[in-house]
Amino acid sequence: MHYTHEHQEIQKTLKRYIDEHINPHVDEWEAAEIFPAHEVFKGLGKLGLLGLTKPEAYGGAGLDYSYAVAMAETLGQIHCGAVPMAIGVQTDMCTPALARFGSEEIKTLFLAPAIAGDMVGCVGVSEPAAGSDVAGIKSHARKDGDDYVITGQKMWITNSLQADWMCMLVNTGEGPVHKNKSLVMVPMREGKNGQLTKGIEVAKKIKKIGMNASDTGLIYFDEVRVPQRYCIGQEGAGFVYQMQQFQEERLWAAASCLQSLNNCIEWTIEWAQERKLFGGALADQQWVQFKLAEMQTEVECLRALTYRACDLYVQGQDVLELASMAKLKAGRLNRSVPDGCLQFWGGMGYTWENKVSRMFRDGRLASIGGGADEVMLGILAKTMGIQKRVPR
Repeated sequence: MHYTHEHQEIQKTLKRYIDEHINPHVDEWEAAEIFPAHEVFKGLGKLGLLGLTKPEAYGGAGLDYSYAVAMAETLGQIHCGAVPMAIGVQTDMCTPALARFGSEEIKTLFLAPAIAGDMVGCVGVSEPAAGSDVAGIKSHARKDGDDYVITGQKMWITNSLQADWMCMLVNTGEGPVHKNKSLVMVPMREGKNGQLTKGIEVAKKIKKIGMNASDTGLIYFDEVRVPQRYCIGQEGAGFVYQMQQFQEERLWAAASCLQSLNNCIEWTIEWAQERKLFGGALADQQWVQFKLAEMQTEVECLRALTYRACDLYVQGQDVLELASMAKLKAGRLNRSVPDGCLQFWGGMGYTWENKVSRMFRDGRLASIGGGADEVMLGILAKTMGIQKRVPR
């Protein structure tokens, strides 16, 4: 994959917005454990950055997925993991299925405002008892007239405390667990005052060890009425749609850490060159030089894998295997690189304010969220023909 002049101009525009409107506030948002999503998203929407790959008819730019990768990579310039993740949820996690399979009505109601930055979206898959096991979700929707009546719980939901709508995976029928689920657009708020929709309760704001500026909620649904026409695509096809949606999420996860990992290494090189000990600089130690060189090599390997997966995806090929590999490798590097760099910072690396220590905390999620490492390995074992599929 090669970044053209058009890719680079989008990256420059986003970098300016990050420098002027995001990074100056990151410390404040981290301390508050939330950031003003509507304000930030509106600014990105005005620049046309929330719908790069989405249809032009709904305010998008209609570009191929390489532009999403370029944007994700640039988001790594943000000095925390929480805000990029929240933006990625909007662009690459809660909207792909809506844009691809949604009716004109629900794309007008939900997709167009999300692209403009007028609405914040979230994706509701995980539950207290079903995270990696997507087929095991228990939330259900019964039919009553023209409505679904939804009852259940969703947990670990990024953006959910501020979201205007949720793209929710819910059981809409009986039968095999891979064929009884649908993706349903659920309005989270109603009325001019933005009150929570009747039957929806934000049960808990989850306090995490990292990604602090991102609001993460446990949400209860008690007999929540949603028109059946808010179902995305075909009823019962939700599991398949979500698996397709996961491909973009996992490519995004890999691309989004490339720049931040580079930054972590560069910050550490600068520190090592300045830090004096034993009559010289820390960077004079051969072990330090070799370890940093090895880390940089690993990041470039991830870049090559991610770019190749993106190339094939743009060509219309199924990249389940490569996207899973990239997600797995990204998770591992988000753990090993900040950890290795932090060691070279010594006591300074163990302080809360240090940017590398923030990466150490934030990056740990990459091996859990969006499909744990073990899920990625299970997928690879199947695509490689090692593990036989077990019918459910």
